Amino acid sequence: MRYGSTLRDQVRSPGTTPLIGIYDMYSASLAAQHYDGFFVSGFGFAASHYGLPDIGFIAWPDMAAFVERLRLAFPEHHLLVDIDDGYVDPEVACHMVQRLERIGASGVILEDQKRPRRCGHADGKLVLPLDEYLEKLNLVLASRQDMVVVARTDATEEDEILRRAQALAETDADVILVDGVRSVEWIRRIRKVIGDKPLLFNQIAGGKSPRLSLSELTDLECQVAIYSTPCLFAAHTAIDTALGELKKADGRLPEFSVPGSVGVRTATELLEKNISRHHVAEPQLASS
Repeated sequence: MRYGSTLRDQVRSPGTTPLIGIYDMYSASLAAQHYDGFFVSGFGFAASHYGLPDIGFIAWPDMAAFVERLRLAFPEHHLLVDIDDGYVDPEVACHMVQRLERIGASGVILEDQKRPRRCGHADGKLVLPLDEYLEKLNLVLASRQDMVVVARTDATEEDEILRRAQALAETDADVILVDGVRSVEWIRRIRKVIGDKPLLFNQIAGGKSPRLSLSELTDLECQVAIYSTPCLFAAHTAIDTALGELKKADGRLPEFSVPGSVGVRTATELLEKNISRHHVAEPQLASS
């Protein structure tokens, strides 16, 4: 299956394509019941895999192993992977892109931040010189075969945002992302300078960008929307609440019959869907 082409065709179709940020296999299993596209969020992965903030701790072999598990369990889903700055070195970035493409990732996001990096909606971001980033980006583009590449800038100065967005749009990148965009008016300004290149909008709870619906984003000509952390933050709230209730109940589990409660059977049924052999079509018997 040509996962890059499939995602590319989806991006070019009418409307805005939503990609849901997942942070582990369980959150992906739940998200798969509602959406057909995942965003492998650096924020979520750093939090779940290391218990650390998204400031550059991710090692590329760990991310590659996670994406491989995802693709085995979800052979039909779009998988857009956050690879930060390509893990610093251009050669590592190209190697990672080729590894991910062989694994079956649909696309990657490559940013222009320099270390120490920050979440795209945090203060204190620093960016590489544009020529240095473009050199890395073009090497990545040359190393992919079919994979979608999203070129991302984390510039914060107004003139520099537009300069970089235009420069990124002039490359062979498939999609442009300006992270941490602060208003609808800025989306319109970015849209104007990148021409007909597809535009991605990143939404994160508590972030700098406005909360917009898919229909609003379609009106703004944003072809892709990534939701970085809905699963992670929902789990944070639910786990904290559940354990607080368990503590108040002196360790007695809540009544299982309460509507919406989940038990071992429900969880097992969900996970059984991910066994890879269940995704393999049964061979057709030859007619005599």
